[in-house]
Amino acid sequence: METFAGSRRTFLTTLAALLVDNWAACRGFASTRNPDSLLLQDEPKVIVAMCGGIRREDTFAKEGLVNIPHLCGDLLPKSILFPFVHNYGVTSHFNTISSVLTGTWQRLDDWGKTAPTSPTMFEYLRKKQRWAEESTWFISSNKALTNKIGASSVRGYGPDYGANVMFPKQLLIDAVVHAASKGKASRTADRYEMQPELAAMLEANNFEGLGWSVSGESSILNASARMTVSQAINDLIHTNAPVTGDEFTFLVAREVMRRFTPSLLVLTFSDMEVAHFGSYSMHLSGIRTVDRLVYELWNEVEANPDYKGKTTLFILPEFGRDLDGSSTNGFFNHREDCDSTRLTWMVCMGAGVKPGELSERAVQSIDICPTILRIFGMNSTDIEGKALTEI
Repeated sequence: METFAGSRRTFLTTLAALLVDNWAACRGFASTRNPDSLLLQDEPKVIVAMCGGIRREDTFAKEGLVNIPHLCGDLLPKSILFPFVHNYGVTSHFNTISSVLTGTWQRLDDWGKTAPTSPTMFEYLRKKQRWAEESTWFISSNKALTNKIGASSVRGYGPDYGANVMFPKQLLIDAVVHAASKGKASRTADRYEMQPELAAMLEANNFEGLGWSVSGESSILNASARMTVSQAINDLIHTNAPVTGDEFTFLVAREVMRRFTPSLLVLTFSDMEVAHFGSYSMHLSGIRTVDRLVYELWNEVEANPDYKGKTTLFILPEFGRDLDGSSTNGFFNHREDCDSTRLTWMVCMGAGVKPGELSERAVQSIDICPTILRIFGMNSTDIEGKALTEI
């Protein structure tokens, strides 16, 4: 008999597959790899995994290694470690991620109301290298982002050259919020109210809150899929274990990798941002979840012939968190102008990386964009960041 952990994984895996199927149908993508993108098969692949606000003391410090057993024990021997990565920009999620994507420090609305003011790496590659639309993807768990993260407001670039942007977690959030609004007037959702709402979201032609809709046969579950998902939802609702948004984001990204083999994939994880609600233990749990997921991500790279041997993986926090005892409640937030918030680390592995290396020089998170462009054979002189010579 399948355990709850197994049934939850089945539910999330099936939901991820359906979400990607429906997205593809909505955008007019082929159900398998688009022939126009076949020319990119032998080109390099790059994956960037950013993981919210994480302090060095909770990861690459003696007391923090227990939270990153896979990063430290399984991945680091295959990687180069940059222990001194600086964020000199605005330490909010939309600003920091935009800065990484553009290679230039961005000072934008913290909640994604305005697009980046410099071209993103997605736009450079799609315009100058003439990449197909399904070649670049941005998939995120972070509720502080909007679809403006995928392309800039720069004339001559913009959404026509941007990435596919997906927020898988929003599908589950919308279902729970809708169920709670129809349930009792208590502060917590009735779990049994959630069940039909989750099922209805799977069957619906319109996924509310995601900004896109589905029509045609692809939006209807076949009997086998319906039975699998219905049983998984039933198991999910009748237990007290939570569903992690980051795990769902990973599973959606894995589906995208298998179906479209994008050359550039950016993921952001955010389970650790529960710190904003004051739970240090749940914050550490979020770090451990990301540690497991980036390990699974690398295993997927190694098992996928379209990625094995040609992929460079970047793993880094967006920034740190504030010092304990600060006026901003310590680990709750990431606002202080100090090393605890601005100084973090990065692990790089795969193609173009010499395993087991340590680079002790100071680098910036905006150096990632020009490094990735150079991996794909491009140089850009209008970017603040500098390509990393170690990769």
